[in-house]
Amino acid sequence: MCLDVGETLIDETRVWAVWADMLGLPYLTLAAAIGATIAEGNPHQSVFDFLGVDDWQRLAPEVERRYGGFQAEDLYPDALPALDALRAEGCSLAVIANQPAQRAAELVALGVTPDVLAMSDAMGVAKPDPAFFEQVLARCWNPRPADLAYVGDRVDNDVRPAAAAGLRAVWLRRGPWGVVQRDDEHRAHLVVDSLAEMVERLDEVWAAG
Repeated sequence: MCLDVGETLIDETRVWAVWADMLGLPYLTLAAAIGATIAEGNPHQSVFDFLGVDDWQRLAPEVERRYGGFQAEDLYPDALPALDALRAEGCSLAVIANQPAQRAAELVALGVTPDVLAMSDAMGVAKPDPAFFEQVLARCWNPRPADLAYVGDRVDNDVRPAAAAGLRAVWLRRGPWGVVQRDDEHRAHLVVDSLAEMVERLDEVWAAG
């Protein structure tokens, strides 16, 4: 089983709060802009265009400094227990996601120690590119695609491309993408509202057609 990071294991509220401070905006204003960006089907970076911020990349190093990387408070409460439960069920675990390369070491420091750990920046390919999911399969010892589940919060980045690659797609409906997006094509093999629920319904992942 392969899991995403943002809004799957890690609550991204704090990093967006740092961005709001850097932009001099109330957090709710930025949150509303993120929601509008998602609803329009645009990449999350488009939120800066929506807000008329042309030089957001210049601010990124200071945002990272203030953010300080993943902290224990950013882990969803069910993240580590779910990983432990999945391992107890005999699942091999991978965490492969669209993240900066340094996030891998930060996750390990927080106790996230899957069998396979890789971030898109280090891989040189990112979701939703089909090549990302080819890399996922390769790094997970090339199983039959239908024998690997990918768990993520986004329909556009996780569910659709994972299903298109033949993987079993698990849609975790939390965080802004999980709330705003819709799986109108019904590509997800399982839809859950928490990792704890996914563990309880694990048999359904493999029973799905």
